[in-house]
Amino acid sequence: MPISIQLSPHLLTPDGERDVFSRVADALLSVHGLDGNRFMEPNVIGHVTVFPEGSSYAGKKAQSLAVVEVKVPSVTFPNREVQQAFVAKVTDIIDELKAGAHPRERTFVNVTYAVDGTWGIGGKAYTNEELGGAIAGGDRGRS
Repeated sequence: MPISIQLSPHLLTPDGERDVFSRVADALLSVHGLDGNRFMEPNVIGHVTVFPEGSSYAGKKAQSLAVVEVKVPSVTFPNREVQQAFVAKVTDIIDELKAGAHPRERTFVNVTYAVDGTWGIGGKAYTNEELGGAIAGGDRGRS
């Protein structure tokens, strides 16, 4: 599950920039009850990008901004409780790791769903059913 974390410069502490991805990945797995799953853990991937000074905008002016985007199979985030828990956890993580003043209102979390059957790992396109089986079996699903 790709995670993209986009940050304004100096929004997080240096340690925060190093730790934010693993903490967000842990939150994603945790809200789905997949901590330690041998199939999912190695397939939570992504990037942390820190943009140059003055290139993050909110309200049409340059300001600190944190955007966390997750691309997932359409069977994830199955109910409001899981959705709310993830958004709250990610926002809390940014708050805990920030270097200075950055309001929660400028931390955005977005989830995008893949079409069933187009979730690809290592050249194999998984349906939601196949993915569920791989996750349940803890199988990496790679040949």
